[in-house]
Amino acid sequence: MTPAPRSTSIHPGEPLLPNPLRYPKRPFRSMSRGVKRMQPRRAAPDGRRGRGDALPEALVVQITGTDPDGDALARPAAWDKTAGPPPLIHMAPEPRGRPALVPGERVLARLKRIGAGRYEGRTMHRLAEVPGRILGVFRPGHPTARIVPTDRRAKAEWVVPPGEENSAEGGEIVLAEPLPHHRLGLKPARVIERLGNMGDARSVSLIAIHTHDIPEDFPETALAEAARARATRLGRRTDLRGIPLVTIDGEDARDFDDAVFAAADGDGFRLIVAIADVAHYVRPGSALDLAARNRGNSVYFPDRVVPMLPEALSNGWCSLKPMEDRGCLFVEMRIDARGRKLSHSLGRGLMRSAARLTYEQVQQAHERSDELELPLPALYGAFRALLAAREARGTLDLDLPERKVVLDEDGRVASVSPRPRLDSHRLIEEFMILANVAAAEELERHHHPCMYRIHAPPSDEKIEALRSLLATFGIRLAAGKEPHPRDLDRIRRKVAGTPEAPLVNEMLLRSQSQAAYSPDNIGHFGLALARYAHFTSPIRRYADLLVHRSLIRCLKLGKDGVTGEETKHLPDTAEHITATERRAQLAEREAIDR
Repeated sequence: MTPAPRSTSIHPGEPLLPNPLRYPKRPFRSMSRGVKRMQPRRAAPDGRRGRGDALPEALVVQITGTDPDGDALARPAAWDKTAGPPPLIHMAPEPRGRPALVPGERVLARLKRIGAGRYEGRTMHRLAEVPGRILGVFRPGHPTARIVPTDRRAKAEWVVPPGEENSAEGGEIVLAEPLPHHRLGLKPARVIERLGNMGDARSVSLIAIHTHDIPEDFPETALAEAARARATRLGRRTDLRGIPLVTIDGEDARDFDDAVFAAADGDGFRLIVAIADVAHYVRPGSALDLAARNRGNSVYFPDRVVPMLPEALSNGWCSLKPMEDRGCLFVEMRIDARGRKLSHSLGRGLMRSAARLTYEQVQQAHERSDELELPLPALYGAFRALLAAREARGTLDLDLPERKVVLDEDGRVASVSPRPRLDSHRLIEEFMILANVAAAEELERHHHPCMYRIHAPPSDEKIEALRSLLATFGIRLAAGKEPHPRDLDRIRRKVAGTPEAPLVNEMLLRSQSQAAYSPDNIGHFGLALARYAHFTSPIRRYADLLVHRSLIRCLKLGKDGVTGEETKHLPDTAEHITATERRAQLAEREAIDR
């Protein structure tokens, strides 16, 4: 990865004072007045926007996420929450050759007001904070040891005074905290935790976790709530225990949050997708809810998972384990022979998974015509119909390979290889997409707020850049109209199997905006869908939990539906969980790339 530019240490929101060794004393008073003018003003006491959201021309801001075009969004780094929602700052793209701004990063920005509560920001300086903790590699030395930060943006090492090493050994990853100091030179730090050797892949995951401030430990109150969880009773739920629903996941999966069933139905198929009823256990405003929202999603590393929910729920009461009763939200759908959805209905049920299957098992059984005592032909028949519907819609299927990292017993990388892409993977994806569409349509039909999964079309600038690059390969992308996903997929198919394919696929990927969460629907360009939401993974995504709560409320399925307060803050929540998703993607990628 390209290292970030040199940065300056600063506490966010504190006065930006110059070096006292370089300036005479007289200008300090006027400069401090100027700095005060850079602090955000508080909102009016009655909560009305007016002068209350006015921001100074220059301000330290924190990147919180991205807009549909992939450009960074920010808010003031120091903002009093009692003053109401912070103004939204749209950051201009970074100059060519400089890394993009990432969620969590803080910069000194020049601001220009572009509307009520909205600003355009341009980076003046990227800031490295004076940390409350330091993650780095321990280097013994005489007379003092040093810590070399793992954060590539950090510009200086730290010295470890004698007696503050905590028995750390050379090459170990350590967590340290700054010590007070009043002299020039490198700053001192104390080792507070030893995390393992730099050559250990498990340490690489810890680096990513600490670098991106991914919460690892749950509050005791959240753990206590999870420990009190008990089995779900039938009550007023629909009894699905007689239906042979099965889970199909990776071999190493532990949290099973979706199960599927299919049967022939005239010329088409009847499908059921059952999803873990996380909303039953994670109530709005509870300690579990606050912890889950803070995390936004689970994060997956080669050697560990940082879950959104405590294991008592994620691998326990919420996981759809075989032959155990579990609460669920389900959607029953009927499709015709061409994969078009004819009808759907949603409900709250009690299910019992008939089997825990892996993708490899299902693929092999299908190829051998071995039914595993389960109706696999119907599942694959419905899958082929759904593929026909996808083809008719004209989606963009880049299908980029994922990497699988295998560790040995000592935590070292044993192998890195592309993950196989099987029809069984695509089968589950198509079932989940259809269920997600049904959830979004149901909420829209009831005029109920929904946390949509949106994907904007590529911007005109990106399409022009793509058109120019494709021309160098002799590939024509018609001008004068906004391309449909099928136009881009046609190009992908044209180059498939050629030496140019990897580069063209990369160009197509870079032309796309980033998918995001929003309560305002603009459709999903890549999937060629008018409405779409995430409904099928509430164990590992907070967005799905919100969609479950919305369905519970609008369909009157219980008293644990979405609250008015949650609905009011959907825009802020959308921004937050989009940012945590970006954070997870960056951390996961860094752990593999290292």
